[in-house]
This record gives sequence, structure tokens and C-alpha cells, in this order.
Amino acid sequence: MTVQDVVNSVTGTLFVVATPIGNLEDISARALRVLAEVSLIAAEDTRHSARLLQHFGITTPLAACHEHNERDQGGRFLSRLQAGEDVALISDAGTPLISDPGYHLVRQARAAGVRVVPLPGACALIAALSAAGLPSDRFVFEGFLPAKAAGRRTRLEQLKEEPRTLIFYEAPHRILECLMDLEAVFGAERPAVLGRELTKTFETLKGLPLAQLRAWVEADGNQRRGECVLVVGGWQAPQGDEAVDGQARRVLELLLGELPVKRAAALAAEITGVRKNLLYQIALETKKND
Repeated sequence: MTVQDVVNSVTGTLFVVATPIGNLEDISARALRVLAEVSLIAAEDTRHSARLLQHFGITTPLAACHEHNERDQGGRFLSRLQAGEDVALISDAGTPLISDPGYHLVRQARAAGVRVVPLPGACALIAALSAAGLPSDRFVFEGFLPAKAAGRRTRLEQLKEEPRTLIFYEAPHRILECLMDLEAVFGAERPAVLGRELTKTFETLKGLPLAQLRAWVEADGNQRRGECVLVVGGWQAPQGDEAVDGQARRVLELLLGELPVKRAAALAAEITGVRKNLLYQIALETKKND
């Protein structure tokens, strides 16, 4: 038996428990059992979670573990875990640590040799992605963008040529501004899906190019209410003639004025980095139209 085995045999277990994001039927039987059996539940908002527990008849004590006290209170939970008690970590909705508190407690528990067990379940970003109809084999979760316009646009500029599907959370009072900035930076035609109030009574999943999606949200105030997830298609490299920007065309035109087509295309490719064969075809068309 290793030292780690001895530690785990006397310490409790920290269960990271996913809870519903709206529809209470989405909680798992395993989650209900664990929440009823642990000694303590660390909750983001004890008043909010008390209603969930009351609905299912669970009487386990609650203690606050939110972004403002997580670092300070982590030792409190760790002490109980090290004393052999089991603790469950939950957020207000969905999977803890996904744009929610819990990271510091999980890190402290693992560093102390406490067993950490995930209980998977509802997660808004996965729910939105699964129904968005956009590529889901590779994606990037960006959480909440900066609240201020300047910071938001700066971050979007950094993501402009990200080829993977992008997923954002956004507050309802900023969803329209966010869509405006996405349209301005990513372009009007970039495909996107707004998932709003997922699993709840007024669930919305609307997919449109960014300009049309922005206009739809702008025209309907109801779409600026509730929890929002935005799934945005990744950047695609231009194909064919579109891959040649104005600067590359200008370089090619200047060289065509002095050199044969083949040589002009080869030299333009070296200067601009655009494929030689593509520039050669454009050069032939240019010469033919002159």
C-alpha cells in the first residue's frame, strides 16, 4: 500500500456534481444519491441551491463557496474532507468550474491528496453545441467576453482567424452589443447560433449569419432575456480568387507590366506568399482581358 492509498483511505471524497441548467428532470439519479449522502454541500449560492434540494427532499447542510470567498473558505472544506467527511461541490446551474467557482477548491483538494470524483450532467455550452449544427469535432470555449466594448473587440480580433467553432457565454443585457461586435470583427456572413434559456420553457435555438442574427435579436426584445450561449462558426481560409487580396493583385499587376506572365506570377508569389499557380491563373485572365 502506498502513502497515497493510506491518505485516500482516511480522507473523504470531494464530489463535483452537475445540476440542471433549467429543467429539473435533467439531474441524474447518481447526483441525487450523492447529494443526499454527503456530509456537506459547497454551493455557489446557498439560497438558490436550497430550493433545488427542497424540491428533491434533500436535507444535507449547505455552505457557501463562491468567487468572493472560495480562496479563503477552501480550507474549511478541506479540513472536513481530511477528517474523513464527503463533500459535494455544486454551482447555481450546470457543471461546476465551467465559468463558475470551484477551481481553487478542487485544486486544493487534489494537492492534499483528497479524491475528487466528477458526476457529469448538464452543461450549457455542450447542450448548445450539440444542437447548433456547426462543426463539433473541434471547438474553443471562451466563456464570457470582456464586458467593455474595447476589451471585447480586442479579444475578438485575436480570435478572428480561429478555425475551430467558438462558444461564448453572454449576459442578456449585453447580447446585442456582443452580436454587433462579432458582426463587425468576424463579418456579416459568419454562421452563428444563439442558444437562449436552454432546457427552460422559452428555450430558443436560432441559427443565422451574424448580421441576420443581430438584426433578429435587435428586433425582438424577448431575445435579450435569460441565459445566452453563442456558438459561432470558425474562420475558413478564402478559396480560389478570394484568397488573393487587393495588395497581392496590385503586386501582380505591377510585375505583369514589366515581366512575362510566368515570371511575374512566380515573383509575386515570393513577395506575397500566395500560391504561384493561383497567381498564374489570375495573370493569364488579366492578360486575356487587356
